[in-house]
Amino acid sequence: MRITVFGSGGLGGYFGALLARAGHEVTFIARGRHLEAMRAHGLQVKSVHGDFHLHPVRATDRPEEAPPADLVLYAVKTYHIPETVGALPRLLEPRGVVLTTQNGVEAPHQVAAVVGAEHTLAGAVWVVSQVEAPGVIRQESAFRRVVVGELDGRLTPRAQAIAQAFAEAGAEAEATAEIWKVLWTKFLFIAAIGGVGSVTRLPVGAWREVPETRALLEQAMREIEAVARAEGVDLDPDVVPRTMAFIDGLAPTATASMQRDVEAGRLLEIEAMSGAVVRIGQRHGIPTPAHAFIYAVLKPIHLRALRQVGLHEPQGGG
Repeated sequence: MRITVFGSGGLGGYFGALLARAGHEVTFIARGRHLEAMRAHGLQVKSVHGDFHLHPVRATDRPEEAPPADLVLYAVKTYHIPETVGALPRLLEPRGVVLTTQNGVEAPHQVAAVVGAEHTLAGAVWVVSQVEAPGVIRQESAFRRVVVGELDGRLTPRAQAIAQAFAEAGAEAEATAEIWKVLWTKFLFIAAIGGVGSVTRLPVGAWREVPETRALLEQAMREIEAVARAEGVDLDPDVVPRTMAFIDGLAPTATASMQRDVEAGRLLEIEAMSGAVVRIGQRHGIPTPAHAFIYAVLKPIHLRALRQVGLHEPQGGG
């Protein structure tokens, strides 16, 4: 399979490297020092599943240089979608498909609006990996899971073939007819814990037993559940208590990734998290006060980070 990885950071770089090692023809779209290192020294993966080194690798910062792809693994952060999504159509061969991997529930629609739903697959990904240094990916989790699905809920041969490619490369992967349920169930967890953790800026063990803060967490989950059901997504009846139980089982020192971004002064995926809950809730007339509060607190932090890196807020939100 001919694959282009658009966004070669922790997620894209890791899964792209797995697919390349498995024999697929992979082109990495990267930038800056990471790109320079990949061109000069290849891509090194340090993983709990075993280290390996790809050299040489095909890498570029010019999407037009990538050959037409059967699969584009679209792995940019949600706040980079507005500036990159327009390049996707020219990356695809006529029957090619873009697989979204972003947090949240809006990216598949954003991509489909540009390339067409017939060229879009939604993906949900679970992995802990990051760029440790230019040209070096560190993958730290026992899990490396990918779930793939068609936007219309069909279970198609192409979705199954792509899931099989990830599985043969070493990931736990499956195709599903319920991708929206999978995405929203994950979203309910990450948007709630990420929002509350980012507001408190404390590890989960310091706030999950505080009654007022726990109530805020549950309210944030209930709002997502209500919005999901208004969108026609059939979440499990016990999705909130089951997610609360999962959070209760986390190590007391655990922190959410967006919380770590706040503490590091990095850009935040706040538009794709609480911002999305508020926007979709407004569309359905559903109040979302917990996420409106989280969004109001975190948006100025995101805007400050945007100014520091010389970017501008995308028109109409991220």
